[in-house]
Amino acid sequence: MDIPTKMKGLALLEDGYANAPATQELTDLAPYVELRELDVPQPGPGLALIKVARAAVNPSDIAFIKGVYGQARVKDQAAGFEGTGTVVAGDTPLVGQRVSFFAAGSGSWAEYCLAPIPMLIPLRPDLRDEDAAGLIVNPLSAMAMFDIVRDDGADSFVVTAASSQLGKFLIGLGKDHGIGALAVIRRAAPAATLQELGAADVLVTEGDGLSDRISALFEAHSPRILLDAVGDQISADLFFAMPEKARWISYGRLAPTPPTLTQLPQFIFKQKRIEGFWLASWLRETAPEKIGAVVGEVQARFAEGTWHTDITASVPLDNALTELPAAYSQKDSKVLLEP
Repeated sequence: MDIPTKMKGLALLEDGYANAPATQELTDLAPYVELRELDVPQPGPGLALIKVARAAVNPSDIAFIKGVYGQARVKDQAAGFEGTGTVVAGDTPLVGQRVSFFAAGSGSWAEYCLAPIPMLIPLRPDLRDEDAAGLIVNPLSAMAMFDIVRDDGADSFVVTAASSQLGKFLIGLGKDHGIGALAVIRRAAPAATLQELGAADVLVTEGDGLSDRISALFEAHSPRILLDAVGDQISADLFFAMPEKARWISYGRLAPTPPTLTQLPQFIFKQKRIEGFWLASWLRETAPEKIGAVVGEVQARFAEGTWHTDITASVPLDNALTELPAAYSQKDSKVLLEP
């Protein structure tokens, strides 16, 4: 196919990191990115050029464009971490194939982007673009973290932000493997849906008497793993209410204000610990055959209907500045960008 020299993309307006903390809310894109005509990037060694079909909008993307993610921004480069599309150039036999990808050097919020060839995931023909666009960050993270839960051997685990797409995947995995997911949510509205998905119990943090409700929940279930995307004081309170040898695994920071850790002796006398999970590290440290098996299971789950991606909107790239913030503000489902 003929590859143009120019493309449309949402270019970053700032370099590096922000000097002040920011929330994960998105009321306006204009301070962070601008729709521009950009040069189509050229694939160097180890990289492929992708014609983007759909790009995901994850909380990590919003943290990144605001400068509060763990990777520095590069001014004038297209934003966007993951998506799906067709390989159109690069030193790979996958040229011409539809893939899921994780962008590197030029982001997915554009008509074309670059992706590391070893990270390209060839797709089953029966997999929807809507599922393929978010095949990596949330599904692979859910599978990898659920392995931690299984290795722990407990009958239950705690997941915060449980109505998120990743939370729903974890609840489904718990149901399938007979390990009860204790779903923690702020609002009561999603509770019935999460129970239908298989949550063993739902804790709504709004309302009085939260400490007593946490104590009752953990007395009934005794979970030892907290999978946490929030990182606020409630997360800390959950962790310190858990039994001995509990592990607080942080994989996100949705809360703008960090918690206060008031019960430090628990790290000594109850052998508790706090650790982080980052999918990029898991991909680097995990054997290729294991990653391949996980990717195969993820695709099968989507293709067979065990999992599906709840989509709020698929926003045209041209309309992103006006439509994306409102779409992203809708809770409990995902927004995609469509070049």
